[in-house]
Amino acid sequence: MQVSVETTNGLERKLTIGVPAEKIDDVAISRMKELAKTQRMNGFRPGKIPLNVIKKRFGQHVRQEVVSEVMQRSFYEAVLQEKLQPAGAPHIEPVKMEEGQDLEFTATFEIYPEIEVANLDKIEIEKVVSEVGDEDLSKMIDTLREQQANWVEVKRKSKEGDQVNIDFVGTIDGEEFAGGKADGFDLELGAGQMIPGFEDQLIGSKAGDELELKVTFPEDYQNKDVAGKEAVFATTVNLVNKKEPLKMGELAEKLGIEDGSVASLKADIRKNMERELSQVLKNKVKEQVMDSLVDIHDFVAPKSMIDQEIDNLKRQAFQQFGGQGANLPDLPSELFEEKAIRRVKLGLIVGEIIKQNKIAADKDMVKAKLEELASVYEQPEEVINYYLADENRLNEVEQLVLEDSVIEFVQNGAKVTEKSQTFDEIMNPKKDEETEEA
Repeated sequence: MQVSVETTNGLERKLTIGVPAEKIDDVAISRMKELAKTQRMNGFRPGKIPLNVIKKRFGQHVRQEVVSEVMQRSFYEAVLQEKLQPAGAPHIEPVKMEEGQDLEFTATFEIYPEIEVANLDKIEIEKVVSEVGDEDLSKMIDTLREQQANWVEVKRKSKEGDQVNIDFVGTIDGEEFAGGKADGFDLELGAGQMIPGFEDQLIGSKAGDELELKVTFPEDYQNKDVAGKEAVFATTVNLVNKKEPLKMGELAEKLGIEDGSVASLKADIRKNMERELSQVLKNKVKEQVMDSLVDIHDFVAPKSMIDQEIDNLKRQAFQQFGGQGANLPDLPSELFEEKAIRRVKLGLIVGEIIKQNKIAADKDMVKAKLEELASVYEQPEEVINYYLADENRLNEVEQLVLEDSVIEFVQNGAKVTEKSQTFDEIMNPKKDEETEEA
């Protein structure tokens, strides 16, 4: 087999491969002889069909089949011979394939880039440290009591934060419109469930009141038939309810605390808060590490891998918005290109770090990761068995372990500075930003 290699453009390589004619012809004849033993033709006894008859009927098909197999096999032999690493499937094109002559074909493909792992001390990481304090725990308990609160009827005028139960009929220019009517509708005042102005006019109402609420639908309202129009809602207030936070014992029961004690409730909530905080802090470091790895490595990623990742991102977007089936919508590739390039580069860099530093995921590490993933579920053993029962799912866990190991490896070589933040600053960053802007 003769092989020549040509660099056509960047990472693209073109192999020209020559295969001696006998490697094809001998195999083709051998297969036709086998066919002669099994075929049935009028005028010939089974197994006695002459080779020239078989060749006339099946020769072209058999030879094409053999040529296809030989080209595939020869391509992989040539790649090994030339020590090339294809980054995608090759485009194979015959040059000469006449019977009795040497086969010649080309294979065009991209190779993986050579990546030299940069000095990790170029990476700067700000590691946030925090802990769950007693005040944080008290706030969380108050929030949970509020979220799980009961609505209790009151005999007074409503105020913001109360719930009113109402019947209403909406009209525009005296005519009812679709979707403008409801009976026994529960509405929390101040929650912004209704269009602007609706809830405000119900504040101060009491059970038995009959009101006319005048509102104007926003210009960009989803129902174009009523968008921008003024409506009148004839409204009857049936009930006024206030929110009554759960008592500690009630909250413990509702959250499934076995002994129902306040101490166990606090311990369970703190444990969940600490687990969530730990995950957020790990993700903050991971994001910085991954961004930095891409920033300090300058190389061109294979286009075939980028195109494949773009297709994956399109499929994810399609499924995210409820799409089903194999046919993807014709979304512009440019929408996904930047993210696809980053993902491909990151995967190649992480893979190189794993290879160069012989990072591996042992059984104990995989087991610990499985237990971590399962700990957030009510039946952790079922979750662990779910992963253990399928090799592909277990491989996903191993990949997570490898990723965590790479993050730790990079972090150990980077310049790390610590920054203290409160639990609330970390878990509610948007709220803090809004406070600063105000």
